[in-house]
Amino acid sequence: MTYFEGFIVPVPEGNKDAFANHAKQMAPSLRQCGVRRQLEAWGVDVPEGKLTDFRKAVEAETGENVVFAWFEYPDRQARDASNQAMMSKPEMAEIGGEAPFDGKRMIFAGFEAAVEQGSPGGTFIDGIVIPVRTANRDDYVRLASKNAAVFREYGATRVVETLGDNLTHGQVTDFYRAVKAEDGETVAFSFIEWPDKNVRDQAWQKIMADERMQHGGGLFDGKRMFWGGFEVVIDTGRDEQATAAATPLTA
Repeated sequence: MTYFEGFIVPVPEGNKDAFANHAKQMAPSLRQCGVRRQLEAWGVDVPEGKLTDFRKAVEAETGENVVFAWFEYPDRQARDASNQAMMSKPEMAEIGGEAPFDGKRMIFAGFEAAVEQGSPGGTFIDGIVIPVRTANRDDYVRLASKNAAVFREYGATRVVETLGDNLTHGQVTDFYRAVKAEDGETVAFSFIEWPDKNVRDQAWQKIMADERMQHGGGLFDGKRMFWGGFEVVIDTGRDEQATAAATPLTA
């Protein structure tokens, strides 16, 4: 299954355009280094939680928003090779040094797909981060697979559940601290791709009332999970498809 590098980034509200431009500037080099798809999404429906939430995860300050993002690779080996290639490119360090956000509070890690249903596409993302007991991994995957089918039925284009495969402890922030992970827990970085926000909003009303939806049953601590809605600002997979469709065929 696909391998993911997942990111949560604190970005000043006024830097939305600068962030999008920065992400687009990095895209060609990322592609050259082996990133199959780069998606960056801007927070538009990010609730505040009592224990955890996206803002707390990156210690967001007043006037900052949160970006939910990921890179896709065929497998872990491709991701590791890509990271090595990035480190060898001087232009990557130069571009990274001009980032319109505080990189010290950005969190990122490697995740292996456990559930992957549907096809990439759409303009709106639900992002979810969950502490999962390692001993419950198989049961969690079965639960996630059943729930993914319900999301797809109500209009989601793609549902992906991943589990931490290369999590690290950061000096300021990290995924473990984001969910207040305990001993024997890993982290799920998951997302749902929707055609647009309207489809997503209507779908959630039906999903919440659907008796088939299962809510964990002790497989994870729901009080420490967090989620939010994000508007896609760059999706290299979508952009490449659009370019291909607009390119005239030659004889």
